[in-house]
Amino acid sequence: MKTAIFYGSTNGNTADAALKIQKRLNTDIFDVGKLKNGDDLAKYDLLILGTSTWYDGDLQDDWDSFMSHLTSADLGGKIVALFGLGDQEGYGSDYVSGMRLIYDKVVEKGAKVIGAWDDTGYSYESSASIIDGKFVGLALDEDNQSELSDGRIALWCDQLELALKESA
Repeated sequence: MKTAIFYGSTNGNTADAALKIQKRLNTDIFDVGKLKNGDDLAKYDLLILGTSTWYDGDLQDDWDSFMSHLTSADLGGKIVALFGLGDQEGYGSDYVSGMRLIYDKVVEKGAKVIGAWDDTGYSYESSASIIDGKFVGLALDEDNQSELSDGRIALWCDQLELALKESA
């Protein structure tokens, strides 16, 4: 299965997480802030999409600009996994809510989303990215729980690999 990570990063934390996931899964990787269009989305079967959340649940700036390409992409038959970064103490009322904006768009465009993540071990007030008691993707907090990120990434990547084997 041809896989790529597409991420947007302002301060480098999302880029760092994307690189760790890339190393673990041996994928191609793209910074959406450097892409001129969404043509690369069509080349892959599994899209791993990563964003941070800003302010009151907003998307990271590069993703905000790239969403028009996601909107025009044909995602029918694609599998998508999401990861998001946020600050659950400083912005606990919208923790990793940016993931939900991408989630809603890819579901609308016909993609199957895998990689939901349990919210056990987090301390936040609310998140738009919670569906049926789980985050729609991997939630990371480099501001308050950076020591947990590597382990969470490893477990999530294992979960993705298992889900892909089961669906094959």
